[in-house]
Amino acid sequence: MGLFDFAADIGQKVFGIGDADAAEKIKEKIESNNPGVSDLSVSLDGDVCSIGGTCDSAMAREKVVLMAGNMKGVGSVNVDNLKGGVIPTATADSAEADSEAAAETEYYTIESGDTLWGIAAKFLGNGSKYTEIFEANREVIEDPDKIFVGQKIRIPR
Repeated sequence: MGLFDFAADIGQKVFGIGDADAAEKIKEKIESNNPGVSDLSVSLDGDVCSIGGTCDSAMAREKVVLMAGNMKGVGSVNVDNLKGGVIPTATADSAEADSEAAAETEYYTIESGDTLWGIAAKFLGNGSKYTEIFEANREVIEDPDKIFVGQKIRIPR
């Protein structure tokens, strides 16, 4: 199963506990900054958010998972019904290229005291490259000065 874990008790509050239309609110939030997913469907069972649709790219797939998972009340994101965005491995040559492409994306969970500047200094070697991290996570981080502990982000390579 394609299940990604998150911390359900932190994140951006988009819906309240017991909201009958919580899945619709998650879908609306994702669609408002759609990273490249068509025919998007969202369901929520407890704290497990299931995402369906077709991704334009691997980046779109990564972003939609992070967008859903970084919402308060979502503890796991299931992508079993999310198509596309995965690089196929047909030959030995393409398998090597695929593993290199997969290695290009690294994930980081924000810790207490972190800033995008500090994260950029740590991972990219220069704090002024924080804008690269912000751009890679524009759908997840709405304001570079407002990140929160436990938030998962992509580190571009």
